[in-house]
Amino acid sequence: MERSVSNDPAPDHDAMSIVPRDHRMHIESDEKNSLTHVLIATVSEPLAILDSSFAVIAASRSYRKMFPSRFPITLDRPFGELSAPPWDNAVLQLLQDVRSQGTAIEELEIQLDVPQLGKRRMLLNARRVNDEANRDAAMLVALEDLTARDEADDLKADLVEKQQMLLLEVHHRVANSLQIIASILLMKARMVQSEETRLHLHDVHHRLVSVATVQRQLSVTGAGNNVELGGYLKALCESLASSMIADDHGVTIVSSATSGSLKSEDAVSFGLIVTELVINSLKHGFPDGGAGCIEVDFVRSGSDWRLSVCDDGLGHPPGRIHAGLGTSIIEALAKSLHAKVEIGRPDRGSETAIVHVA
Repeated sequence: MERSVSNDPAPDHDAMSIVPRDHRMHIESDEKNSLTHVLIATVSEPLAILDSSFAVIAASRSYRKMFPSRFPITLDRPFGELSAPPWDNAVLQLLQDVRSQGTAIEELEIQLDVPQLGKRRMLLNARRVNDEANRDAAMLVALEDLTARDEADDLKADLVEKQQMLLLEVHHRVANSLQIIASILLMKARMVQSEETRLHLHDVHHRLVSVATVQRQLSVTGAGNNVELGGYLKALCESLASSMIADDHGVTIVSSATSGSLKSEDAVSFGLIVTELVINSLKHGFPDGGAGCIEVDFVRSGSDWRLSVCDDGLGHPPGRIHAGLGTSIIEALAKSLHAKVEIGRPDRGSETAIVHVA
């Protein structure tokens, strides 16, 4: 009995069964080295390739760590049988649209139950893929864990808050310490016999008080924050008046300012400039404690501003402007603010302005 020999090609589903095993492994290796698989192997975010039934056929290292394989990874199963996230019905419908219609999912916020981590807030991105080297690949899915980022942001906020509290405490303690030292210097100034020494001690006392005043104001407004300038100058002038003007003297200190705020580091320079200029006015404008007024004014116009301190005291002698330590301090502080010092020529008293022109 003759046997018939068919020349028809073998069915496609039997083709792999007659291919030697080492050749099959070479085919699998080619698939693993396709562009899609190479890209997915190099990313650090949770990324997975899904087939048309939403089963995971390849995944990044971070994805495999988040959703571990249910079976060991072997040569026959290079990616094992990876767990798929527990998609809810709404997400499944969107993934079906990606697969069938080619739509895209852009940064969709979802909730996922991650093994050993619990509920996590995630961003989901999905795209349909056409990979000639791996025809099972239907879509690429990327996840971003927002929960970890939120936890990091909360931790950072807590650390910043604690840092601010510690910094405010430092400002408060420094101000108290400077005030104590200033009081001791004032006591020593009253005890010394030399008039020159007494004047030097008074100068040091005034500067310690000025720094302490600025430190105390920062402990109220908060270092690192923007400082509302009107309230800051008003409180500063009130503090200077109470600490530097005796009750029997008739000198007053008033302030005015256009609306606006400053960074706290700039407010320190402003405060030191104001206190130094007030010291100069008290020292040279009212040497005998006579009656008068010291005016502190701040005007802003866009990026330009002008800070001035004027008084109606004796003023400077004609042709002479006092140039001492105070003047050097003011010029250095103005330079740090990218401003210049201008000496006014009022009919009475004196005026000094710090001018910034952008």
